[in-house]
Amino acid sequence: MKGPSRIPVEFEADGYVLSGILHIPDKQGYPAVIGSHGLFSSSESPKQIAVAEKCVEAGIAYFRFDHRGCGKSSGDFNEATTVEGRRNDLLRAVEVVRNRADFGGRIGLLGSSMGGAVVLSAAKQIDPAAIVVISTPIRFDFKSAVEAIEKAGEYQIPSPSFYEKDLTFDVSGQIHGVKNILLFHGEFDIVVPVEHAEEIFQKAAFPKKLIVQHGGDHQISDRNHQIEFMRETVAWFKNRLLKS
Repeated sequence: MKGPSRIPVEFEADGYVLSGILHIPDKQGYPAVIGSHGLFSSSESPKQIAVAEKCVEAGIAYFRFDHRGCGKSSGDFNEATTVEGRRNDLLRAVEVVRNRADFGGRIGLLGSSMGGAVVLSAAKQIDPAAIVVISTPIRFDFKSAVEAIEKAGEYQIPSPSFYEKDLTFDVSGQIHGVKNILLFHGEFDIVVPVEHAEEIFQKAAFPKKLIVQHGGDHQISDRNHQIEFMRETVAWFKNRLLKS
């Protein structure tokens, strides 16, 4: 048996060269999950790596990549970062996976924080068989962006020019009809209040599931919450991506 593999992948989106790692199980015709990381994160997020490893164990590929201006991808973070730009990155990443000869046809999406909003903005065009979003804002404005940056103290603080950006977005109109979605949100998330998850859940179509982690925060820092997140996420993807 050859065993699972990790393949470095580079691809282009709007002139940016994006870098990622495709985790592939030891089988042909696999389904795949594509991840969209958070605002100040990258494909090296521990959450992304952990989900990738568990998916591969279940026979599901996972593609984690750096959005433009992040990690090993090209572009200046302060200039390149927009929801629309990251949406285009995600659409191209899905296209890269779908064009592989060993891909089996079912796509899942995972988005964390801003990555969840990116996933929701692209979901109808991609038509995934399964979606998981974590700590996801349904809308964002400049004041909220500044407050989030200040509250998320352990994240990279951007240069002063970032504060001149307009990161305003509202994906509420793109959620109706989106289905097969599992939402996680911390009860005491001070970056993105839990009401965002409740609104997403209300607007989404069935099948859908909302898990509010009692006492939880934006980062899912509690160990028991991490275990619950991993168990429920992998089960959601297995049930929807591995159906015969």
